[in-house]
Amino acid sequence: MINSKITLSVIKADVGGFVGHGSVHPKMLEKAEEMLEEKGKDLLVDCFVTNVGDDINLIMTHKEGINSGKIHTLAWDTFLSCTEVAKSLKMYGAGQDLLSDAFAGNMKGMGPGIAEMEFEERPSEPIVIFMADKTEPGAWNLPLYKIFADPFNTIGLVIDPKMHSGFRFEVFDLIKDKKVTFACPEELYDLLIFLGASNRYVVKSIYTKEGEIAAVSSTQKMNQMAGRYVGKDDPVLIVRCQSGLPAVGEVLEPFANPHLVAGWMRGSHYGPLMPVSQKQALPTRFDGPPRVIAMGFQLANGKLHGPQDLFADVAFDMARQKALKVADYIRQMGPFEPHRLPLDEMEYTTLPGVMEKLKGRFEQC
Repeated sequence: MINSKITLSVIKADVGGFVGHGSVHPKMLEKAEEMLEEKGKDLLVDCFVTNVGDDINLIMTHKEGINSGKIHTLAWDTFLSCTEVAKSLKMYGAGQDLLSDAFAGNMKGMGPGIAEMEFEERPSEPIVIFMADKTEPGAWNLPLYKIFADPFNTIGLVIDPKMHSGFRFEVFDLIKDKKVTFACPEELYDLLIFLGASNRYVVKSIYTKEGEIAAVSSTQKMNQMAGRYVGKDDPVLIVRCQSGLPAVGEVLEPFANPHLVAGWMRGSHYGPLMPVSQKQALPTRFDGPPRVIAMGFQLANGKLHGPQDLFADVAFDMARQKALKVADYIRQMGPFEPHRLPLDEMEYTTLPGVMEKLKGRFEQC
């Protein structure tokens, strides 16, 4: 039976930074494109390679479905080849997101971030792919709430009959590895209890009330997988738009006000998530501030037409200025909370070593 559905897979990894953590060397991007074109020619419908900061992002369409061993192996082999290039050029942190030498065909728990969805193409299929650097999966919680549950952001929830019944949010508990689904607007207040704790609870996917996939994010948390600090998670997010789903403008609107996210320098600080063009995705000030890009594609028979660099719009200039002002303010706090993450979120940094060294010096008050 011919599979009429198309699968969109976005898989990312940091396998070497070009001058610290700021970017990816052009030869690594060339190697990624070469691998997908040569090794994926009989497997992929289309592909696109880009980067945000020091992360390589592989955008692929195919007919293999989600969690395909063939697709994951292709991505893994691509990252390995890019790692070899990184090592030859002595790039910083070469291969750091690849947590195992033994790959068994599935990316889960192996380091790279993954967002995948399978669906029937509509008569028009606009897609926005968000890619962030220097932050974690919880960075999507606030924008996804606003896009799919806040009528002050998304007027379609009020005036579009196809959206009026709301959406279902699938939320993951990253600590206990469990999930729960909330129907909105009916369970909105219950949902917000969890989304506000974005270091632990993250939105994995969003569906219409009829069960159609609307959005999916990567939820990999690097520190928990590696058992040590190896870099921030740098998540990706896929959102389908229009025709019963939020309009492209509604999907972008939450980023006009840069919210605070965890990450930035050494993955240990809060800072504003700044929406930028792909060319501006070069986080250098204190290895930041955290960045997000938005690549728009029109999908047609599995082909990726685009991208449109959506945050290159001058309408986001004020958001960037606000982010820079917030960064200026919060940087003055140095190693003090709330700029630095609280201690319970720093278990994979130097904290355990310092506590071990000083354990004999603590006395009862």
